[in-house]
Amino acid sequence: VQLQASGGGLVQAGGSLRLSCAASGRTFTIYTMAWFRQAPEKEREFVARMRWGGTSAYYADSVKGRFTISRDNAKNTVCLQMNSLKPEDTAVYYCAADGSYSGSSRDNYDYWGQGTLVTVSS
Repeated sequence: VQLQASGGGLVQAGGSLRLSCAASGRTFTIYTMAWFRQAPEKEREFVARMRWGGTSAYYADSVKGRFTISRDNAKNTVCLQMNSLKPEDTAVYYCAADGSYSGSSRDNYDYWGQGTLVTVSS
């Protein structure tokens, strides 16, 4: 499975961005898709996840109510709509996928995209 993230950029606080992650290869093996982020000098942290074949979504408390994860199976794409952005949301955002895991631990995801930078100015 290969993942290609896009959509990052510079936005003012309170603004919105939409990230996309296109999956290719053995996409039929995907069980869960997720977004993580890593701010400078911080560890990579969970943001949101959803099952490839389901509708339930799970979010980190820090983004709940502001971010929405969604998928388009026909396009093999998962998106992250980010609203009401804050400077503390500044980070490199990574999409991840796994064939059997459905939790929030980054160590259990086998496939990772290259990351896309989101910068939120105050």
